[in-house]
Amino acid sequence: MAIHDPTIRDRQVNDIGTQYRSVIFYHTPEQEWEAVSLMAELEKAGCWAEPIVTELLPVPQFFEAEAYHQQYFRRNPTVGYCQFVVSPKLAKFRQRFSTRFKANR
Repeated sequence: MAIHDPTIRDRQVNDIGTQYRSVIFYHTPEQEWEAVSLMAELEKAGCWAEPIVTELLPVPQFFEAEAYHQQYFRRNPTVGYCQFVVSPKLAKFRQRFSTRFKANR
């Protein structure tokens, strides 16, 4: 919820559709509780003007993406989508959570 707007259903920037929805998948009841608690805390704090619409669902069956999707941003940094959508989000994430990264070796 730090790099996207969790109040907009089925959309991220110009990408629209259910595949772009805000969702948290949980493995355990503890993870579900943590997510519910976090969303309630954010709502109470009034972080956004609109209500959070992020879905909370059990982890579904996982399917590995096709090879051409693997490491896409790393392999295609000059593609328009990567430059204008992914890169700014990644920079925002890195800045906000830099203290949680391990030092590069």
